[in-house]
Amino acid sequence: MNKPTDSAELRRVVLASFIGTTIEWYDFFLYGTAAALVFNRLFFPTLDPLAGTLSAYATYAVGFVARPLGGAIFGHFGDRAGRKKMLVWSLSLMGVSSTLIGLTPTYDRIGIWAPIMLTILRFCQGVAAGGEWGGAVLLAVEHSAGDRRGFHGAWPQMGTPAGLLLSTLVFAAVSAWLPEPAFLAWGWRVPFLLSVVLVAIGLFIRLRVMESPSFERLRDARGESRMPLVDLFREHPREVLVGMGIRFAQNLVFYIYTVFVLSYGEKTLGYPRSVMLRGVMIAAFIGIFATAFWSYLSDRIGRRPVLLAGGVSLLVTAFPFFWLLGRGPSFVPIAMLLVMNLGHDVMYGPMAATLSELFGTRVRYSGASLTYQLTSVVSGGVAPFIATVLLAKYGVGAVAIYVMASCALTLAATLFLPETHRIALDAVAAKSVA
Repeated sequence: MNKPTDSAELRRVVLASFIGTTIEWYDFFLYGTAAALVFNRLFFPTLDPLAGTLSAYATYAVGFVARPLGGAIFGHFGDRAGRKKMLVWSLSLMGVSSTLIGLTPTYDRIGIWAPIMLTILRFCQGVAAGGEWGGAVLLAVEHSAGDRRGFHGAWPQMGTPAGLLLSTLVFAAVSAWLPEPAFLAWGWRVPFLLSVVLVAIGLFIRLRVMESPSFERLRDARGESRMPLVDLFREHPREVLVGMGIRFAQNLVFYIYTVFVLSYGEKTLGYPRSVMLRGVMIAAFIGIFATAFWSYLSDRIGRRPVLLAGGVSLLVTAFPFFWLLGRGPSFVPIAMLLVMNLGHDVMYGPMAATLSELFGTRVRYSGASLTYQLTSVVSGGVAPFIATVLLAKYGVGAVAIYVMASCALTLAATLFLPETHRIALDAVAAKSVA
């Protein structure tokens, strides 16, 4: 077991990880909500409604394409220079990008340059998000003792539902407060501009935490990798592939159930926008606590059993979710709780510790970040786009089958995952996946 950080510093680290990731994901998810509800009208007004929605989702997906690049860049320097420095840079980049989105002129002002600028800024958001997750998770996990790594690693994970809750809440509040013309004219910008204040708070907190003790020990021993990415793919290709596999369904269903369903509920089922946003907010609020609980459970019984349970739950609830959603607005929160808190969160909670435990300290930032972010490109990033096409051509049943197929892939990958919850973190030299 690693020697744990003293309790006061550990509390400061996990709190900083939680607040920092909450702010990062607030900015990142805000774009998804806007893409689902307003960007098609503001940045692609010359297209028909379906084509406009697909175009908005395409710019949304650009952020996911950029995330592996962010993971590679920040992972390289995080393994070379330390975790803390990279977290300061990632938060700063995200804040600047989100603020500029809030200032970007729309199509009626500058024409084609509007979606071009939007796409560039979304790309920058993706680079920042790609570097954020690995650093925040490693700072928490590497400060923790072995028997609580899952729980402490869950704190930056809890920043995801917290960021989703905050972004959805702010967007819903501004949308409800303003008449539709005012909201489309300028109100949608307010949530993006608030990023300035949130990022300032996050930077103040992050600058006060200590560097990871695992990295400090590595640096004292002069054991840093000169080329972390090269070493990662030469020594641990199977770990990367298995890690991507176990994350595939978790990432895909998150963006199906929190982005695609916003448009589906409003445009296909005819529900008020507030109904779908409220359902997402309730699931996100519960998710803060559910993520912590499932992570704690993985410290007790192991990562694999919890991950397998989450994958099975997501597979069997795909059709019931859409059936419940179609029964009326009052069933939306129940449907969201079923798939998010009793499915997605079961897998998402232990993910931080699981991916961290697959790689040794010298390539851990690169390994955990790239595994996490590469999956985002091929699963979550394209999920709303693919689901919209499937819905238009084959109906909602095809979307459910799409979800189930992703779950089957993840369950197969999880069977190849070694159990790592009792391994001393500094002793991990990346055990081969059996």
